[in-house]
Amino acid sequence: MKIKDGFLLRQFGEGSIVVAVGEGSENFNKLITLNSVGAFIFKKLGNDITREELIKSVIDRYDIDKETAERDTDAFIGKLKEAGLLDA
Repeated sequence: MKIKDGFLLRQFGEGSIVVAVGEGSENFNKLITLNSVGAFIFKKLGNDITREELIKSVIDRYDIDKETAERDTDAFIGKLKEAGLLDA
């Protein structure tokens, strides 16, 4: 899975935001704010990555248990899919 072209992550003060550019902005006129974990996952999704690779990256980066990483990562991926930001 991978973030669709036309969506960029930008630092905004202490947090991060996702903005649509180019063709992406024609169908997406929202602003998404992300915490540091969301920004980490979004960056990882800049390249094609499997769910398993993504979860392993979250576990390695944040030193959390697998169940928590799966639950939180799946919830975040679900929100990205719902917003139409993912090429699955």
